[in-house]
Amino acid sequence: MTMTPEKLPSTPEVFTGKKASMRISNSHLQQLTIFTTVLTGAGIGTMYYLLQKNFAASDYHRLALQELEACPVAMESLGAPPLKVHNIHLTDRYNRVDKHTAQIKIPVTGIKSGGYLCASSLRDPNTNRWNLKQAVLKLREGNAIDLLNPPSTTAQSHAAGHADGVDVGRWH
Repeated sequence: MTMTPEKLPSTPEVFTGKKASMRISNSHLQQLTIFTTVLTGAGIGTMYYLLQKNFAASDYHRLALQELEACPVAMESLGAPPLKVHNIHLTDRYNRVDKHTAQIKIPVTGIKSGGYLCASSLRDPNTNRWNLKQAVLKLREGNAIDLLNPPSTTAQSHAAGHADGVDVGRWH
């Protein structure tokens, strides 16, 4: 005896022996929607937190901040200490990290001013360590201070606005 598709029992009838109703109340759908939204939001929040934590713990991030803190001209321009290091903007297309290079823009503020610490690092293939290639503090006022070749404290007023040979044009 062959059965045609019209005569095959539906799936619920096979297991339960009776026809199941697929009706779900609106309140159950609302609860499911709220639960899914909360769960998704918590997942995104956790992922954001972990990404920021990984950036802050990385060697290329740490090296750039050490260079900033070691430059009295830059720290004085910010009005630091205290130096406030903010989260990296994850959507900023200039923040790029791969196996061999890292280019990041770290938002920093002090009492007087704020700006971005723009850093570029290369990973040494032999030692597998990050080396800071470029570190520039770009202040809100438009001044740029090359942290790897900082101006002297006496020449701060003349040199703070000029970071010769440093490509900061695309760091906005």
